[in-house]
Amino acid sequence: MSADQTTTTTPASTAPTRRRTTDELRALATEGERLLTAAHRPGGTEADAAEVAEWAARTFPGTLAVACSMADAVLPHVVAEQAPGVDVLFLDTGYHFAETHGTRNQVEHELDVTIVDVLPELTVAEQDAQYGPTLHDRDPAACCRMRKVEPLKAALAGYEAWVTGVRREEGPTRADTPLVTFDEQFGLVKLNPLAAWSFDDLLGYATDRRVPVNLLLSDGYPSIGCEPCTKRVAPGDDPRAGRWAGFAKTECGLHP
Repeated sequence: MSADQTTTTTPASTAPTRRRTTDELRALATEGERLLTAAHRPGGTEADAAEVAEWAARTFPGTLAVACSMADAVLPHVVAEQAPGVDVLFLDTGYHFAETHGTRNQVEHELDVTIVDVLPELTVAEQDAQYGPTLHDRDPAACCRMRKVEPLKAALAGYEAWVTGVRREEGPTRADTPLVTFDEQFGLVKLNPLAAWSFDDLLGYATDRRVPVNLLLSDGYPSIGCEPCTKRVAPGDDPRAGRWAGFAKTECGLHP
């Protein structure tokens, strides 16, 4: 992070003011699809991560946000190479592993990004008082909605595009992840530059460029969420099998 950058915290009033209409953003998503996806490119090969990030930085200067769970800092690094100082939104749910907070702090100090801590409306104690303790054990969907989906929706309100680290190999629900689309849930352009990457690609990039990685990745946690809802995964199992174990739930709601 550069010397004149600071960590900020939402509400969304701290975010940039959107400059284009929803119809204009839809058109930009269509243009991005034409330029970046295999079906529209010579040779039938889709754009690589750096090209996606370059298009995003050029198309959305000052209104681009990166969402990062702090499982690793590969995505912020890829985007910051093209958009130095880019806002990196960290959903501080109040339930993260200590290792996740450690990775967040390392990213803040080592990368040329601006960390934006996105907080739920209620603290954990306030949520417990209103809905009863350990809501995540009884109704994880409601807990994710209040601590992830609603805060992120508010934080993204002023941006025109957001970048995620969703990868196709992470599971059946993500197998068809596009490089660029219009996000109907949040009403802005959504980019997934690492969609085609494998877990080994991710770790290889982090190793080659000395990018921060959450220590839990090497301790049986290939997918890292909130501590109460994340378990170790057996070798060879679906990488997201440790998320909400015992429930049919496979996504937090950010990527329906």
